[in-house]
Amino acid sequence: MAGGSGTRLWPLSRKSFPKQFSAFDGGTTLFQDTVRRLAGPEFAPPVVMTAEEFRFIVTDQLAAIGIAPARVFVEPEGRDTAPAILAAALSVAARDPEAMLLIAPSDHAIPDGAAFRAAVMSALPTAQAGALVTFGITPDRPETGYGYLELDRVPGHMDGVGTVPLKRFVEKPDRATAEAMLATGQYLWNAGIFLFSARAILAAFAAHAPGLMRPVQAAMDQAEADLGFCRLAAAPWATCDKISIDYAIMEKADTLAVMPYPAGWTDLGDWEAVRWTTAADRGTSTRGPATAIDCDDSLLWAVAEGQELIGLGLRDVIAVAMPDGVLVADRSRAQEVRKVVESLKAKKARQAEQFSRDHRPWGWFESLAMGPRFQVKRIHVHPGGKLSLQSHAHRAEHWIVVEGTAKVTVGETEKMVFENQSVFIPMGEVHRMENPGKLPLTLIEVQTGGYLGEDDIVRYDDIYARK
Repeated sequence: MAGGSGTRLWPLSRKSFPKQFSAFDGGTTLFQDTVRRLAGPEFAPPVVMTAEEFRFIVTDQLAAIGIAPARVFVEPEGRDTAPAILAAALSVAARDPEAMLLIAPSDHAIPDGAAFRAAVMSALPTAQAGALVTFGITPDRPETGYGYLELDRVPGHMDGVGTVPLKRFVEKPDRATAEAMLATGQYLWNAGIFLFSARAILAAFAAHAPGLMRPVQAAMDQAEADLGFCRLAAAPWATCDKISIDYAIMEKADTLAVMPYPAGWTDLGDWEAVRWTTAADRGTSTRGPATAIDCDDSLLWAVAEGQELIGLGLRDVIAVAMPDGVLVADRSRAQEVRKVVESLKAKKARQAEQFSRDHRPWGWFESLAMGPRFQVKRIHVHPGGKLSLQSHAHRAEHWIVVEGTAKVTVGETEKMVFENQSVFIPMGEVHRMENPGKLPLTLIEVQTGGYLGEDDIVRYDDIYARK
């Protein structure tokens, strides 16, 4: 499942580029880590559920780690996890009703992939027998940001080799309740990871959420193939209840079991979770060009080139610096960061939802400087990437190639533009750029004109079929 927005990790995670596609350790992304964790002889190629705006990010990141998906479904809009899981189950069941499905959010961090795969194999017999298995994480602190699973007994030392019965789901508790539950040893964090057969979960939907069956099946029946994606039909999908799998199925079903998992997990749901999993000296965590001097229990996170973030004498502070936005917060209020996003939306700030780097099917671009009648961008085009044939009514553009080779069309003229060469595109002229080489293409674009918005574009041809 790769369609969430992760607003509590603003400014790193935003609607246009959420946390699952970011790399928290400087290497692969959370999405790539999830796919790799569930790859191997025990697993079929992944089925991915994602959103319209992320579909090319998904395929790019899968290609980067050399894993081909079985299918990528594009949801017309987010309707929470229950409709998404039902669509995936219907797709798999059409080929094999007895197939086993492991439902995995793509934004979780699980350091020990081998241990998690072993837990999946341990839970498999229970799921094959018809149970709906949910994975519970052994808590190491009285966390108030997670839901809990109450077991019908305290797990014994042998429970690491199989599942245990579930008594009930528990909503996110207050601090005192979380401390009391932790002390009993009878509660696990609800990870939102599930294992069941296609037949079992479809029977559960028919019994507990029958209202979802008809619209999701219609969205599947009317789905369209689009550049290798499966685009679910918008009209029936819009009539689905917006509901999580927990509320729709898991809290009602009587065939549930829990697979305890003690080997380390976090959903990285907020900046305090990030600090907790990466903290080093004196409980303080730093990332990128950040320096902590005499700081306790704080997080300093920076990513921009040429930037330096310095913390001096901080206590219980979260400081996150991006090129276009900076968050400074008391770490006790980490779960309230979505209020920041709401405030930015109210003032119509671009930073509320748009990332500083705009990702496109062909690559990405970012704004380096902007004035009343000009903008300077850095543009990166993947090998084989091809921008649409387009024109602009209100601006002219000047492209300077700094790395790689560009094939450029301006009007009726087509030519190759090499490093340290440039080309001018007059206002209103039809033009296109592509990277015909095997290496990335980087260029600087200088825009001039009375209006420089991204909506000043007319597309005449687009290999990515963007509407």
